Amino acid sequence: MTRRIISVQVENKPGVLSRVTGLFSARGYNIDSLTVSHTHQEDISVMTIVVRGDQKVTEQVKKQLNKLIDVIKVTDHTDAKTIEREFMLVRITAKPSERPEITAIGDVFKANVVEISQKSMTLSVKAEPDKIDDLIELLRPYGIKELMRTGLVSMLREGESGA
Repeated sequence: MTRRIISVQVENKPGVLSRVTGLFSARGYNIDSLTVSHTHQEDISVMTIVVRGDQKVTEQVKKQLNKLIDVIKVTDHTDAKTIEREFMLVRITAKPSERPEITAIGDVFKANVVEISQKSMTLSVKAEPDKIDDLIELLRPYGIKELMRTGLVSMLREGESGA
């Protein structure tokens, strides 16, 4: 199944997030990632929603979202040229002898060491989701103790219109 990225501009009001996510659950679509933030306009928020499915899923979701009163604009970022980023914190079991290796792996992905304790290291990284997935796989053999990801944010590149 293809990863589908949908950007939704909404009025910044209580209950909007609940109505949007309720639409997905009512239709049996699982949300892989959901990020919500203010925009440069205080009364507008933007949601970046990632779901798995085909083009039909995206079209159905877009139609249903456009019916919601608080939705201003729905854009499909799936096949458009975008700038995508995600943030992750990951705590790894790290013996002192393994720390240089872990740090070197992190350096390849421009990760920062944000905490070191007797038994672990915590890295932070901001990157494209595929790069974060690759970093996780390289760190997995050391033992991941805890991992948190923010979810994807996606912005159309200048001149792109989205679908």
